[in-house]
Amino acid sequence: MIKTADGSDTLFVRELDEHYHSTFGAIQESTHVFIEAGLRKCEQSQLSILEVGFGTGLNAYLTILETFKTKQSIRYITIEKYPLPPSIWEVLNYPTLIPGGSSELFRKIHEAAWNEEVKITDCFSILKIASDLSNIDYSFLPLFELIFFDAFSPGKQPELWTTSIFRQISAHCSSAAKFVTYCAKGEVRRSLNVVGFATERIPGPHGKREMLRGTKASLA
Repeated sequence: MIKTADGSDTLFVRELDEHYHSTFGAIQESTHVFIEAGLRKCEQSQLSILEVGFGTGLNAYLTILETFKTKQSIRYITIEKYPLPPSIWEVLNYPTLIPGGSSELFRKIHEAAWNEEVKITDCFSILKIASDLSNIDYSFLPLFELIFFDAFSPGKQPELWTTSIFRQISAHCSSAAKFVTYCAKGEVRRSLNVVGFATERIPGPHGKREMLRGTKASLA
């Protein structure tokens, strides 16, 4: 467990030599990239979100807290090959640091059964899929209006950032769906363009100059 600059926890994976979040601040990064640049740009009253990389559950937790303000009804689908054990997620400090935070909600997100959709609140349900990203059958899932792409970096897990992976996701997105990621690499941007996302580089979170946001092009 490592404290980041905003006081929030992150984890370090020795095998990949990479942290789960920015060391400049786990909460500030997730809030900037996925909530401010992603969720708050979606005005639908009902929204299906695909998250690649459940990790510590921080993005899901920030999303459920956001629903108390927006009253949006969200189906949250998240993919994680290596779920964290309770001994790790139980001691993460996010609920104590985020205004309006709730340890009970954070626990409910993590204790929700894997591979089945679980209703956490009236406005938020979660489906946690324990699988490799390349093995996902999207046909039984709702069309996505928003993608949180939060896998480890392309330099560490290049197999997750391929045009093929993006094409599968894009094919299951609704028109004008948003795609947000902390990564701003040119190769990632080009791949997203190929599969139908009009991309833009926008200011990144503290400590990172840029990030990417894509919008699914409408069919003529």
